[in-house]
Amino acid sequence: MPTKLINDKKIGLMATLISRVDFVIPKPGDVIEATVVAIKPLMIFLDLKNFKTGIILGSEIKQNPQQFKNIKLNDTLTVKIVDLENEDGYTEVSMLEAGEEKKWQFLKEKMDNSEIIEAKVLKANKGGLMMEMENAEAFMPVSQLSSSHYPRVEGANKQKILSELNKLVNQILKIKIIDLDAREKKIIVSEKSAEEKKLKKALEKYVVGDIVEGIITGVVDFGAFVKFDELEGLIHISEIDWQIIDNPADFFKVGEKIKAKIVEIEGDKVSLSTRALKENPWEKVRDDYKTGQIVRGSVSKFNPFGAFIKLDEHVQGLAHISEFGTEKKMKEKLELDKTYNFKIISIKPSEYRMALKPIFEEEIEEK
Repeated sequence: MPTKLINDKKIGLMATLISRVDFVIPKPGDVIEATVVAIKPLMIFLDLKNFKTGIILGSEIKQNPQQFKNIKLNDTLTVKIVDLENEDGYTEVSMLEAGEEKKWQFLKEKMDNSEIIEAKVLKANKGGLMMEMENAEAFMPVSQLSSSHYPRVEGANKQKILSELNKLVNQILKIKIIDLDAREKKIIVSEKSAEEKKLKKALEKYVVGDIVEGIITGVVDFGAFVKFDELEGLIHISEIDWQIIDNPADFFKVGEKIKAKIVEIEGDKVSLSTRALKENPWEKVRDDYKTGQIVRGSVSKFNPFGAFIKLDEHVQGLAHISEFGTEKKMKEKLELDKTYNFKIISIKPSEYRMALKPIFEEEIEEK
C-alpha cells in the first residue's frame, strides 16, 4: 500500500479519536476544573481531564495553608493554568489565582446586573469608607453615601467629617458596585445608587409646587437638609427667607419640624423653599419706595462689591462699592449695624434689587 495512503489513514484515525474525546488543550491563563489524584507534603497532584498531570506547588500552599488543609482525594478544584509544562514535566496550576479570577468575575457580574449587595465598613478616612465584600476591599467616596449617612458638617470641616464617618465603622451597608478594575484591584461602590429605585418610587408621589412637612436633619453653611417621606431635600440658603441670610442656623435647628415647598426635582435631588411660603415683600416695594426717595437704613453686611443696607424687616438695598471708591473708604464711612441716610437710585422688584447712594451728614451740611 502506498506510504501516502497509510499516513492519510493514520491522520484520519487520530482526528476521529480526538473528536470522540471532545478534548481542548488548555493554555496558560485558562481556569478549569480538575480532580485531586494524589496529596503529598506541600504538593497536590490533579487530573486535568486527559491532559497532563497538574501540580499545585508548596510555595502556594505555604502562602495560605488554611485554603488547602481540608482538601482530600477525588475533590474537584477550580484551578488556573500557570505553566503548561514545568521542568519536571507537570502542568503547574494555581488554586489561589483561580479563586481571585472567579471572585473578580463574580463581582463584575454583580456590577453589570446592578445588584444590591451587603458590605462591611472596615475603616474611614477623610475621603470616604473602606469596605469589605466577597473577600475584596472596596472604597465608597463620601459623595456616594445615602442621605441618612451623609455627614452634615458645617463649613465642611474635614476632621468633623471623619468623626461622623467613623460612626459607620463595622456597620453593614447595602451598596452597588459602580466601577471595577480587576487589574488594579480597585472597586468603587455606592450606597446612594443602591437606593435609587426606592427613591424614584417615593418621588413619583410628588411634583414641583407640592408643600411637604418634614424634619430638619442637618444645617450647614449653604442651607438646611429636610427629611420627608423616604426622601431628603435641600433648602438652599437663598430659599430660606426673603432677607439676606448669613447663617442658616439662625433659622433652623436639627430635629425641628417645618413645612416647605418643592421648587425643583432633578433626578433624585429635591430642592425646597420656605421662602416660597412667605409673602414676597418685594411685591409691595413699588408702593412703599420710589426712585429718588431719601430713606434710613442700617448696615447689615459688607461685601467686596458694596454694603447691604437693611431698610425694613425683609427689604435690603445695596450701596455699591463705586459710591465709595474703595473697600477701605467704604468701611471708613460706614459701620455695621449703624443707621445712615440713603437715596434710592434704582428699584428692580422682579430681581429683588434696590441700588442706594449714601448721603452723609457733612454732604447735607455743605448743601
